[in-house]
Amino acid sequence: MSKYDFQYITRVLANLSGIPTRLFKNGLQTYYYSIVYLPKDPMVVYQNEILSIQEHVGYFITPEFHVYGVLNSNDYKLIIGPTTQILSSDQSLKKLAFQADIAKDDTAIFVDNMKTIFRMPLENLLTTLCSINYMLNGEKLELKDIAIHHNEQELMKKDIEEQRTKNVYENDKNTPTHQTLQVEEFLMDIIRKGSTKDLQEWLSNAPLVHAGILAYDQLRQLRNTFIVTATLVSRAAIQGGMNAEDAFSLSDTYIQRVELLNSQSTILNLQYNMIIEFTEQVEKIRLGKNPNKLALEVSNYIHHHLSEPISTALMAKHFYLTRTHFSAKFKKETGMTLTDFILKEKTEEAKRLLRYSDKSISAIATYLGFSSHGHLTKVFKKYVECTPGEYREKYQ
Repeated sequence: MSKYDFQYITRVLANLSGIPTRLFKNGLQTYYYSIVYLPKDPMVVYQNEILSIQEHVGYFITPEFHVYGVLNSNDYKLIIGPTTQILSSDQSLKKLAFQADIAKDDTAIFVDNMKTIFRMPLENLLTTLCSINYMLNGEKLELKDIAIHHNEQELMKKDIEEQRTKNVYENDKNTPTHQTLQVEEFLMDIIRKGSTKDLQEWLSNAPLVHAGILAYDQLRQLRNTFIVTATLVSRAAIQGGMNAEDAFSLSDTYIQRVELLNSQSTILNLQYNMIIEFTEQVEKIRLGKNPNKLALEVSNYIHHHLSEPISTALMAKHFYLTRTHFSAKFKKETGMTLTDFILKEKTEEAKRLLRYSDKSISAIATYLGFSSHGHLTKVFKKYVECTPGEYREKYQ
């Protein structure tokens, strides 16, 4: 029998931090404590990855940039999280609820209560775990000793991207310093247009560039270059129509993430993924090569409410227009009806979920605001020319 009361430690940590904390023994959860009520523990989405962490102190960052801290002592595993330094959007939390199989009726309270979890800086979280680790394991750890764990498949995409990233961002001693303005302007223009096809083609044959010295430590230099790049691409994305708050929030999360990385390859991979994600975000909201202000605002609105039933009447009210005038104006300026655009966007999200998740078609229909499985099937068949089941079978 252990001389320590692990349940007591778990409960005290949860009370002190304001973050859900759970205790595992020999791989099985024996205790959970949180001062914040959640209908279901969101850790279930990444439980296998988190439980695989074997270091005395470690942490896991989800693709949504939620952090889980882990402490191992003999047969016990203490896990605290999720916490994040930036308030998550309603849409990202609804998506997390969907991934965790939280009932539709419980989603609203899950979203609201997730926002009340204390947002603790990662350094503070790890320092707290290091203190408990010293008590339990008699080991003095520094922050630099702690390994990061994350979902490589989600964040790094394909192995080839690492090589492509190096082609774009590795230093070339034969290239004059700061002669990168033309390259920068070309890349920013691609992001503004949201052209992922042009970006992929450019990255495959990109010229080598050499960044000016921003710091004399190599990793610090890479991080500083990353931060400059994040600033540039977020501004380009805003110019391309991306909501400014969304762009700055995404930029902030990437900058926080890069400060946690300790190798050249992971920093370069993250930078590549950041550029791709900003370009994809712009591509999603642009309805043409030169969309007008209304089209961009409508597109941003839809992408913020994909998991809800979206009606033209509700949107017209949001934009302070009558339903008839709003629909006619959108059709005139974009060449498509508002209903068509909404359903096409929901269909694209359904395609992604069918390919990359194991959620049932009924669950996907509910998540995307369709009235039934049959409603989604009818819409899906109209735009994709096959049923959701046939589409999933084709790509899985």
